[in-house]
Amino acid sequence: MEKWLIGCGALTWPREMDRTQVWGEIRDAGYDGLPVSPNLGTPDEVLARCAQFGLSPAPGYLAGDFWEPEEEAAILARAESYGAFMHAVGCTELYLGPGGFGGYVTASGLNRSQLAGHVRSQDMMTDAEYEQFAKTVSSVGEITLKHGVRSCFHNHVGSVVETREEIDRLFGMVDRDAVFQGPDIGHLLWAGADPVRFCRDYAVDIVSVHVKDIALDVLQKGVEAEWDYGRFSEAGIFAELGEGGVDFPAIFDVLKTAGYAGWIIVETDRTMKPTAFESAKISREYLASLGL
Repeated sequence: MEKWLIGCGALTWPREMDRTQVWGEIRDAGYDGLPVSPNLGTPDEVLARCAQFGLSPAPGYLAGDFWEPEEEAAILARAESYGAFMHAVGCTELYLGPGGFGGYVTASGLNRSQLAGHVRSQDMMTDAEYEQFAKTVSSVGEITLKHGVRSCFHNHVGSVVETREEIDRLFGMVDRDAVFQGPDIGHLLWAGADPVRFCRDYAVDIVSVHVKDIALDVLQKGVEAEWDYGRFSEAGIFAELGEGGVDFPAIFDVLKTAGYAGWIIVETDRTMKPTAFESAKISREYLASLGL
């Protein structure tokens, strides 16, 4: 396998935990870095903190209601600041995450969080919302590219772009010279997609990757019972790498063949293990067993 940089997201750790402890545990679990963004401080402050722990800055995350016309100006202003920040800390990618979740009410009267993992065609965005979404993220991509930063779309269960059908439709509308792919592998599986096929189909577009595993027994039970996002999470949908249903060796082979050179960022939103540190170590050791 290639020697890619391996990062670890901090979502697994309790929000009230001291950041110094979190960063230290990410380092001690064997990771090269962690995602950063302007809310952590100035570029100089973030670089100093990373150096303190021997970590490198990894691509951060810009979320927004990209389908809302009234949000466009504010999103583009944030894109300018995020692009400048990422460039200043040495990152060449930025994730773009769609909102929605509890705030986007579908034609059925349910929000997208309530429809996690069992989305129907009538729950998807309207034609006008897709057009606005594609327009805004294409503009974001153009802005960040001026800073040498590639904006990559990041799928997420419970958001307005969850399923393979939704991703394909959006990518048929965006400027693909300005918008790239930064898939969440676990969320692809949760949404009913084949992650290996997805990576093969979009190999040339993928510039950064979030990896998480999915517990197949929880997935099946929750889809059949039409759980909401929170119920899935509480039941243990998120598994440590190698303990769920994702075929990571096949995915990494696809990326290697495509000449992938971006970050691999482990992100376990909620763990059933005793501590976040134990969770992080299990996933890092699994990647090491694959030569990463």
